[in-house]
Amino acid sequence: MKVGLFGIGLDTYWPQFEGLLERLEGYQNQIANKMNEFGAEVVNVGLVDSPEKAAKTADRLKKEDVDLVFLYVSTYALSSTVLPVAQKLKCPVIILNIQPVAAIDYERFNKLGDRGKMTGEWLAHCQACSVPELANVFNRTGIDYEFVTGYLGEQAVWDEMQDWIDAANVASVMNNNRLGVLGHYYGGMLDVYSDLTKQSGAFGTHIEIVEMCEVKKYRDEVTEAEVAEKIKEFHATFEVLEVCEEEEIIRAAKTSIALDKMVKNHNLGSLAYYYEGEAGNEYENIVTSVIAGNTLLTGKNVPVSGEYEVKNAQAMKIMDAFGVGGSFSEFYAMDFNDDIVMLGHDGPAHFAIAQGNVQLVPLPVYHGKPGKGLSIQMTVKHGPVTLLSVVEGKDEVFLLVAEGESVEGPILQIGNTNSRYRFSIGARAFMNQWSKQGPSHHCAIGVGHIANKIEKLGNLLNLKVVKVC
Repeated sequence: MKVGLFGIGLDTYWPQFEGLLERLEGYQNQIANKMNEFGAEVVNVGLVDSPEKAAKTADRLKKEDVDLVFLYVSTYALSSTVLPVAQKLKCPVIILNIQPVAAIDYERFNKLGDRGKMTGEWLAHCQACSVPELANVFNRTGIDYEFVTGYLGEQAVWDEMQDWIDAANVASVMNNNRLGVLGHYYGGMLDVYSDLTKQSGAFGTHIEIVEMCEVKKYRDEVTEAEVAEKIKEFHATFEVLEVCEEEEIIRAAKTSIALDKMVKNHNLGSLAYYYEGEAGNEYENIVTSVIAGNTLLTGKNVPVSGEYEVKNAQAMKIMDAFGVGGSFSEFYAMDFNDDIVMLGHDGPAHFAIAQGNVQLVPLPVYHGKPGKGLSIQMTVKHGPVTLLSVVEGKDEVFLLVAEGESVEGPILQIGNTNSRYRFSIGARAFMNQWSKQGPSHHCAIGVGHIANKIEKLGNLLNLKVVKVC
């Protein structure tokens, strides 16, 4: 993740106020050092104080191919020192309206006695002076920007900057992601059907169409040694219940190995899948034994969405890239006594965000699907959570988000992922407001409250973000 940082000032000030330039450069270096701690490669080009320097700065940042630019307002500066940079880079600009301290020490300031020194001291704190001017010019020239306002050392400021860097990193992940689509849609789920071109256009994602016959080829070539290693991985990751038949564990292990090879062959970062075909066909043996392997992939940063839900594979990838999980879910039931909504799914889970053990259990039937086999039973970690859906509306792709809590209580022990969620607006209002936005019936669930990060991601991708709660 590469971000640019340039400060702005006014060259007229430096000979007038001794030490002011060096002081402001020191503040900028503090910001750059903090950004490095956030995991970004920072291209700090120093302080721009004239239109001539602006042109050179723009050339350097363009050559560095930065993904995001932070503009530090060190003191009052002319907008003519900023516009050339923003126009040439054509990437998002975050204006840092950051003072050195929360407030000027008025008593000490007024005791300086020398109005020249007092003016220099004031100029070190007058970051806000340029902010309306920059906004005016950016508005009139069609340049997108956002603000971070506060003071050095304020945690909220650092958090806001980190959120922008995290969001830019996720935007880059999505832009470079290769999403595999395997099989076909679950027939009749009209809400799940996606426009692949719109998905590529919205996120920059490459869509790679992969075939069941390739999975079968890899599966047929699996060795006994590979199966033994995969079964060890099952036991290391899952609580494999004793009722799981050895034959089913071996069947799932073979399919998991084949999926790993397909993902590696196509360098996939995510996957959406579903298949039926004629009863008893060769691919049925594969598709009824994918859940364990797809869960392993999901927990290892290759999220897998069942029922060929491309939009939810995108949502899961976003959550995974933010480092908060992204478990495949749908609405199961409502508990009006406890005012909660239950969500889960019979498909792959994100084992890294489980509450307690992740169980591998047998299912005698996959409801609504052919066959039987092994499934994952788990609960999402108790505490704050965020729900995300990538929605294809009538005219646009947008992000739908809600924050809530995963709470303790009875769940359905049916061999699926299953959790109880409480929302600040209540279960009834949540269901109505969420559904009114027209998402598919799937969503991705991650741990923590990250709606603010998702809103920033939407800003960077030029996608609308709707927050329900």
